Amino acid sequence: MRRTVFNEDHEAFRETLRAFIEAEVVPVHEEWFAAGQVPREFYYKLAELGLFGISVPEEFGGAGIESHKFEAIQYEETARAGVSFGGSGVHVLLALPYIKALGTDEQKKRYLEKFVSAEEMWALAMTEPGTGSDLAGMKTTAKLSEDGTHYVLNGSKTFITGGVHADRVIVCARTSAPTADDRRFGISLFAVDTKSEGYSIGRKLDKLGLKTSDTAELAFVDVKVPVEDLLGEENKGFYYLGSNLPSERWGIAYGAYAQAKAAVRFAKEYVQDRTVFGKTVASFQNTKFELAACQAEVDAAEAVADRALEALDAGELTAAEAASAKLFNTEVAHRVIDKCLQLHGGYGFMNEYPIARLYADNRVNRIYGGTSEVMKMIIAKNMGL
Repeated sequence: MRRTVFNEDHEAFRETLRAFIEAEVVPVHEEWFAAGQVPREFYYKLAELGLFGISVPEEFGGAGIESHKFEAIQYEETARAGVSFGGSGVHVLLALPYIKALGTDEQKKRYLEKFVSAEEMWALAMTEPGTGSDLAGMKTTAKLSEDGTHYVLNGSKTFITGGVHADRVIVCARTSAPTADDRRFGISLFAVDTKSEGYSIGRKLDKLGLKTSDTAELAFVDVKVPVEDLLGEENKGFYYLGSNLPSERWGIAYGAYAQAKAAVRFAKEYVQDRTVFGKTVASFQNTKFELAACQAEVDAAEAVADRALEALDAGELTAAEAASAKLFNTEVAHRVIDKCLQLHGGYGFMNEYPIARLYADNRVNRIYGGTSEVMKMIIAKNMGL
């Protein structure tokens, strides 16, 4: 089926990005996988390529392009090559929207030029031990000092992607107690400098997948955060977080589609080369039927991903639509990648094959950004159920 979401400029970007991945990422990705993270210096190369400034306003050193289509191409090309850019995805997809939407002119001037150049890498810290998806139950606090010059931050966060390399982290913390009729009230967002006294990185978490992505625990002990680093209004953080969830969930949905598409490519190449009982694996009817079914599912996921992308760019993607796209595409990717691994036989279980890593990486898609069960609750509520 012919796609209509990308134009000539997008395809030119795709060619540039594919060449960059082949030259700068593929040769060293094995080293990154073994190390459990990409080198911090690699982010400067991404910045030189312009990836961090695509949607940043021109006055702050960006290209000023208000579109997620270049991000979509990054999902497709990294999945196609079986590689990752580490934890840098949160820098643009998760952190940047808050800076753009909530930052004052002074904050944007102070933050964005360093953001574009990778001098400062950003992460987002929401989840806490024991709270999971229940953000309203967070315990981290930020108390305003008596002289009103800074907040004192105390608490901890976990599962923070990009947390090891981050220079600034948007930390969600309680500035007021919840009200009797609104337990979501009282959360605020802060752009915390990771060099601050009392800020510390705990364990670099050992994950099932996403091995090149640095994911960490963070701790705050009497960290002084200047009032100039409060993002948006005090006590409205929960609502700010909710406004960005459709974009975040679109990203997961699109990434899952890209992974499923890559899995079919890996499996097709493998079964055409692999010989058993004197015949290629591709020549067996079961192989053809399995891959055909996988391709049909990928086609459907692509249509869902592209539709959500167009709605997001138009500012029309609703919470329920984003939840539906995430639920459908992550479940499709789960089924497709599992079948494609099966077609690899025993080699599919070996990390030297990209399908094995893809299988492990994909599993978290049905968990983070809201579990599949939470997505069903959102969709059902939108249905009036």
